[in-house]
Amino acid sequence: MNPSELKAALLADRQAAYGRLRGGAPILLAGATYWAALTAIGYLTTGHVWYYAALFGSGLIFPLAILYARLLKNNFMADRTAVTSVLAPAMIAMLLFWPMAIAALWEAPGVFPLILAIGLSLHFPVIGWSYGRTFLLTAHAVIRAAIVFAIWTLFPEERLTLIPLAVTVAYLVTALIVWMDSGRFRARESEN
Repeated sequence: MNPSELKAALLADRQAAYGRLRGGAPILLAGATYWAALTAIGYLTTGHVWYYAALFGSGLIFPLAILYARLLKNNFMADRTAVTSVLAPAMIAMLLFWPMAIAALWEAPGVFPLILAIGLSLHFPVIGWSYGRTFLLTAHAVIRAAIVFAIWTLFPEERLTLIPLAVTVAYLVTALIVWMDSGRFRARESEN
């Protein structure tokens, strides 16, 4: 197999997984749920409570994703492709933002929501690549970073409500687009 054929076969495998797994919709829904909860917490409590809910609540994202996967009959944990091995390094790279986030929480808490909102999206370009849809999930991360930075800059008094609200909306819009887009690949796979 020459490099061009290998590249085409690899892309077909990645896009087939995108269709089977509906583009990781359970994970997107889990992220939306986490950020929606932070929006509510921002409206109902003080910054101190929000910071620790955000910090420790982030550990619920993965279990929520598994719950949504069960509800959607989407066993993303069992699915394997030729590029599945890229997911662990992508997650490790994303998790490396936590020392900065925790340091900000200790020294400059006002920066914590910004670091959290951007840091928890650092793996999206690689996840997008693993599905053969780099642009789509990269766009989520880039647009999300721009919007949360704008909110952080322009609305300092509303950071704990508007930032999580914006991220929630970004997740829901992305989940809807991914669901519709992945349906095309799912249909294509079922035809073969």
